[in-house]
Amino acid sequence: MMMLLDHSAITKTWVTKMSNYFSYLPNLDYVNRIPSEQNISSYTEVKNLFKRVKLNDELFQDLTNFTKYQIVGDERPDNVANKVYNSSNYDWIVLLSNNIINIQNEWPMTNRAFELYMNKKYGETNYDNIHHYESIEVKDSSNSFVVLKKGLEVPSDYSITFYDGSLGKMNIVTDTNVSITNYQYESRIQDDKRNIFLLRSDLIHTVVREIKKLMKYESGSTQFVTRLLVKGENINLF
Repeated sequence: MMMLLDHSAITKTWVTKMSNYFSYLPNLDYVNRIPSEQNISSYTEVKNLFKRVKLNDELFQDLTNFTKYQIVGDERPDNVANKVYNSSNYDWIVLLSNNIINIQNEWPMTNRAFELYMNKKYGETNYDNIHHYESIEVKDSSNSFVVLKKGLEVPSDYSITFYDGSLGKMNIVTDTNVSITNYQYESRIQDDKRNIFLLRSDLIHTVVREIKKLMKYESGSTQFVTRLLVKGENINLF
């Protein structure tokens, strides 16, 4: 699993802590790209960032293995890990528990980042402009049946016509929607990202053991060197 990091939005302190995840990645002998290198057969040992694993589906399908958590304020994954697991080194467990790959898009913005984003997208004076309209819940006159669900995006002049059994006639409702501002719309998106799941603390060591097992290379390939090292092809030779 590769995790994309936005260096402009995340502090170097947290990026450094992500090395705890990368430490589980096996290595790759890759052809040396140093301009001064004279030997075309020279290789440099690097982390294989393309190595990806998938944990047992049974672990993720059983909701009892997870607890709900709501991200508070500007909390980063390492802050959450430290609060829940008593170690910021398990920040990658926080991301893995929610299948987060691109943290820039899938983790809630900081307050400052959100402000900059809003200013860039809408302009400072347009926060309260209408983004769209959404339906309110409409029931029949007996208040027993829902004829229009809440939260559907509708036109500003939307109305609904239905047969009202309690009245024994057709009924027209024109007051069916509310306006949603740019700020409300974008805030909802961020708030939704704050609701995450966290792997139970007692299962962390099980996951770590499985990660170590799955990250190892299988013998038999011509590129195989050891369980933790393979040799890449020198594509410039062909």
